[in-house]
Amino acid sequence: MLRKIITIFCLFTGVLANAQVGGETTYQFLNLVSSPRQAALGGKVLTNVDYDVTQALYNPATINVDMDNQLAVNYTNYLGGISYGTAAYAYTLDRRTQTFHIGMTYINYGSFDGYDENGISTGTFTGNEAALSFGYAAQIGYSDFYFGANIKLITSKLEQYNSFGAATDLSVLYINEDIDFNASLVVRNFGAQITTYAGLKEKIPFEVAFGMSQTLEHVPIRWHITFENLQDWPIARPNPARAASDLGGNQSSEKIGFLGQVIRHTILGAELFPDKGFNIRLGYNFRRSEELRIVEQRNFSGLSAGFSIKLNKMRFSYTHAKYTSAANASFFGLQIDLQ
Repeated sequence: MLRKIITIFCLFTGVLANAQVGGETTYQFLNLVSSPRQAALGGKVLTNVDYDVTQALYNPATINVDMDNQLAVNYTNYLGGISYGTAAYAYTLDRRTQTFHIGMTYINYGSFDGYDENGISTGTFTGNEAALSFGYAAQIGYSDFYFGANIKLITSKLEQYNSFGAATDLSVLYINEDIDFNASLVVRNFGAQITTYAGLKEKIPFEVAFGMSQTLEHVPIRWHITFENLQDWPIARPNPARAASDLGGNQSSEKIGFLGQVIRHTILGAELFPDKGFNIRLGYNFRRSEELRIVEQRNFSGLSAGFSIKLNKMRFSYTHAKYTSAANASFFGLQIDLQ
């Protein structure tokens, strides 16, 4: 039975894996980092199975009883004056029915000056989007595998245009408690627009990701590795700014080999003291580094670092993520134990 479920799940992801990344889809805010912990570990972590109630926004299979009555609120001072936040809460009815999860992602793009085709001012307008999710996870029989699902309702308002959509996240999680090793496959944002902005139906940012993590036996460090956007291969595109010229003035575009493609799918992270009241976190996002770095200049794009500290029933988290020489992002989070 377990083998059949996993086989169907893999076939399902293979059939659907035709979406793209970048600016080719709408509702891109669904791919924003969900918490300071996620941001510090590189942006996408799939295998934290503990108190972190925000983790279920990215991977519903991680929903567990340790999240019971945990409330998390996160805020991000993002790029270009954009701000966004997430919230999550989980409640356990009983250990047989496991735990139910509810989450919210909200983004505000700020105010813009509007003009008509003649350059005459039409006043200011705003843009914002939000997604409400409901999640549940269950153990597959008596195995070490868990299955989870999120149902998401999405709303978007950009100037006078509105759109509504729905999506689901599906995931399988493997937990080996003997060696403290977790692995997970996640299919995110499988869905569609229900109502469009102006009659043109657009894709939403479908993604397939795989992640692993493990706590080292004699060192209080948990390493994480995530392979993101597996539905899109190759993911790298030549950068015109890195074109090479020969003595004759002929230009050749940037060459990206197989290893370069693999690296751009990879995110690395490490958490020091993962089970304690104080944590230090580091992450590196290779795709962000390659796409945002400046030629012949070291600017540490893709690097992120953060910490969390627990005070009684509250845990405060902060992360600073480097994007470019001129743009960084700060992530703030507060999780409260309501037990």
